[in-house]
Amino acid sequence: MTANKPNRPGRRVQLHRALSKLGAGSRAQAWAWIRAGEVCVDGRPVTDPLTWVDLDRQRVTRRGQAAAAAPPTTLALHKPRGVVTTRRDPEGRSTVFDLLGGEAEGLVAVGRLDLATSGLLILTTDTRLADWITDPQNETPRVYVATVRGRITDAEVERLLTGVSSRGETLAAAEAILHKVSSRESRLMVMLREGRNREVRRLFEAIAHEVTRLKRVRLGGLELGDLEPGKWREITRAEIRRAFPAIVASGSGRSGRAG
Repeated sequence: MTANKPNRPGRRVQLHRALSKLGAGSRAQAWAWIRAGEVCVDGRPVTDPLTWVDLDRQRVTRRGQAAAAAPPTTLALHKPRGVVTTRRDPEGRSTVFDLLGGEAEGLVAVGRLDLATSGLLILTTDTRLADWITDPQNETPRVYVATVRGRITDAEVERLLTGVSSRGETLAAAEAILHKVSSRESRLMVMLREGRNREVRRLFEAIAHEVTRLKRVRLGGLELGDLEPGKWREITRAEIRRAFPAIVASGSGRSGRAG
């Protein structure tokens, strides 16, 4: 049995998965209903569970009743070091979606954290929320704790704030606060508002300090808190509204829990 190949990304899923995503039942139940001729797409019976449908444009019904749309899901994950943010890694490394297991279905990562960076990563099925957070015009604050080699001076902190040149771009931190300084290393809190590729590491590279450890502790108004590496929790709709008050976001209505 073959399915039609999707010709664009988006909310296209196979019919048995669509019924599950809409909250009508499990995939196994959906498969049986489709085979039994109980499911229609835009009013026409479909008996192949692997048929591709577009949840944004097509109407899926079972026994004449429309399946209710499931609320969007948004998760906060503490990404460990050594885990990649892509869905599949050609080098066989562990991904954040491996950590989530079955909970990963339909989720997209909101931005990325590189292999050596740990901390708060948001994953969601709410594409509107993801687009808003990653849009540079919205200047969503991203807060990191960075440990770097050597002693950082006040003058170097000022350079981070006023701007440095890196690979043809001018980069600047919105905030930079020294927390700990020794002859061997320094620890700082750094806030960014654009989220360019490897921006924190490039900022310190430009002032001749290597980042040895980097953790994101806040994104917008959402904080990592005491979430352990590799663990996750669901973010409620109320939390999203508080964390991103400038948008009317639709988030998960389910209570948060540790993964």
